[in-house]
Amino acid sequence: MQKAVLLHNPESGGRGARREKELQSALAILQKGGVAATLIPTQSPGDAGAQARQAIASGCDTVFACGGDGTIHNIVQVLANTPVALAILPMGTANALAHDIGLPMNVEAAAKAALTGSTRRVGVGRIQFADLEGRPCSRLFVVAAGAGVDAHLFYKLRTGTKRRMGMTAYYAKAWQLWFSHLMVRFSLEFEEGNAGQTRTAEVTELLAVRIRNFGGVLRELAPGASLERNDLRLVYCATESRLAYLAYVTRGLLGGKWNVRGIDLAFSERVSCKYSSANENGAQSKIYVEADGELVGMLPAEITVMRDALTLLVPAP
Repeated sequence: MQKAVLLHNPESGGRGARREKELQSALAILQKGGVAATLIPTQSPGDAGAQARQAIASGCDTVFACGGDGTIHNIVQVLANTPVALAILPMGTANALAHDIGLPMNVEAAAKAALTGSTRRVGVGRIQFADLEGRPCSRLFVVAAGAGVDAHLFYKLRTGTKRRMGMTAYYAKAWQLWFSHLMVRFSLEFEEGNAGQTRTAEVTELLAVRIRNFGGVLRELAPGASLERNDLRLVYCATESRLAYLAYVTRGLLGGKWNVRGIDLAFSERVSCKYSSANENGAQSKIYVEADGELVGMLPAEITVMRDALTLLVPAP
């Protein structure tokens, strides 16, 4: 690492003056370590992408995402399929990717880890979907993409609750949805594993996961998922039982291995999701999709993996 830019979202994770102090300390650590580093605020998701493109054009070999998984998500759209490395200073709400690669949650410690870290090339997920106006779109993701109940949660949080309340908002809204959300079924189709056997299901929730460790209370939400793999770990729920959902989350919380009836796992390189015929024209039955915890649109959607697409700076073991 010789030349780097630190892109930070002033609204990610809150903390005001303390956040600015942490960023200046991290910048000083990198500069003292011999890196020509610059700190740049981003004002919007589009601005983050534009600043990342400018960093590439100016010869940076590393771009730091200073924020959470949403900040990382916006920068990955630009860094994918380039040799420029993505580095992370965890300053967001959940910091799932930072947890997965074993990065210290202390910002200064993460900057020091970057100086002695190494790069590795990983695959990224790609989700094609309809945006909220029905137009075809696509996004890349590094943590997970989902459709159904979890995406509906991000739809409910889209007005800024997440920014104001952080993880408290996630947990409060998740409990509210657990008690009140009307689960709508949709259809999915995927080829399982290397055998190429096509499987279909009518489900209320799908997660396509790329990382092993989410950190926090979720931890290993999708056992077997890994950035080292070139496929998706699918968690799909063919149940409307609220107790089954709760049992599955509890399993992850406790690190359990027991099966939960109606919730299954599979490996696949591609999964397609569409409305069930009964819901196709129902205005009240919109099924939303999310990528890396960001609401992106709605069904229909197709999720795949782009192999060897992103250079990621990871801490030394």
